[in-house]
Amino acid sequence: MTETTRRDRPRADTEREIRQQARRLLVEQGREAVTLRAIARELGITAPALYRYYDSREDLLRRVIDDICVDLAAELTADLTQIDEHDAVGGVLAACRGFRRWALAHPQEFTLVFASPDDSAKCEVDETTGTMMRPAKDQFGRIFLNMAGKLLATHKLAVPDEEKVPEGLRTDLVAFRTHLLSQIAQEGIALPEEALNLSVVYTMLQFWVRLYGQVALEVFERFPFAVSNAEPLFETMLTELFEDIGLANAS
Repeated sequence: MTETTRRDRPRADTEREIRQQARRLLVEQGREAVTLRAIARELGITAPALYRYYDSREDLLRRVIDDICVDLAAELTADLTQIDEHDAVGGVLAACRGFRRWALAHPQEFTLVFASPDDSAKCEVDETTGTMMRPAKDQFGRIFLNMAGKLLATHKLAVPDEEKVPEGLRTDLVAFRTHLLSQIAQEGIALPEEALNLSVVYTMLQFWVRLYGQVALEVFERFPFAVSNAEPLFETMLTELFEDIGLANAS
């Protein structure tokens, strides 16, 4: 297809085609292969022509990240349709297991979204709350927040006393708590503020750190020795996480 023909198409179609080519290069060859020159070559146009649609390579990568996050959110949402809407524990477990499954099936996309070293995939600052937001308006994060909100609304968690929360984290946790309350309310979940004290927010942070750490080690094959099947390790970690918050019967 020539540039002249492409100009006659709706702009959104061309933008989508560019992102699809970028994503294909990412999946097949890795992040470094995603260049404007390579994309232009695949589309049969000149590299400068791409600047009519995206300001830079970084701008394009941010939009690719948005697409990836939307797809991940859709996959996790499909998993959750198999869970009783009143089963908050089951919902969190399904989201965790779905995240791991997706990450292992999409290592290059996982790397771009969750392990990129530069500004193209870093969190953005929410100007209202001052907290950090994931790309794509946090469509992926909303699923975890929704499940966490339901869990907090229906279960009393065993968490450490607030004085045990590290002092150096308190300012960040307070800001993040404000963001969480706002997002949970937007999901239509009635949650009293006292149900989300600093200890709970701290526990949620620790939960994510352990979940992400396990998944990242598996995706990047960075266990200290060869692990032929990491699923039992992952499932044991989930069991321990729920035991730590007083939900030992999670399954």
